[in-house]
Amino acid sequence: MANEFSVNTIIGQNSSVVGDVDSAGFTRVDGSLHGNLRAKGRVVIGEKARMKSDVAGTSITIGGVVYGSVIASERLVILSSALVLGDIITRRIQADEGCLIHGKVSVCTSDEQWEKTLAEYRDMRGMLSALSAASKKTRSQR
Repeated sequence: MANEFSVNTIIGQNSSVVGDVDSAGFTRVDGSLHGNLRAKGRVVIGEKARMKSDVAGTSITIGGVVYGSVIASERLVILSSALVLGDIITRRIQADEGCLIHGKVSVCTSDEQWEKTLAEYRDMRGMLSALSAASKKTRSQR
């Protein structure tokens, strides 16, 4: 329980990170992140945050801009100041009036549905990655 309240990783308001971030606990982002964020704990994305990232965590609160998929294994809170451009997979969601979401939202009410939805998401991402790699290879051969 102590890990739930101690901050493990902070990306401050005037900070910019390019690359993936893996965090063992609570993570707060107030700056810019261009890379995936995987946290084993809570994630708070502040109002000034700008992310081009897939985000995964247990409980996620979004107040800023996220361009990428969001996977919250427990719950997701999207504040009125938030903009999410990507698919969402979660068990519970709260979206405040005024927030903007553009993507597919999947709320899974059972463990079976959760596992099936995650497997489908990973399969789709794998296919997209393979298509992207094939496209790059074709362009480089021209």
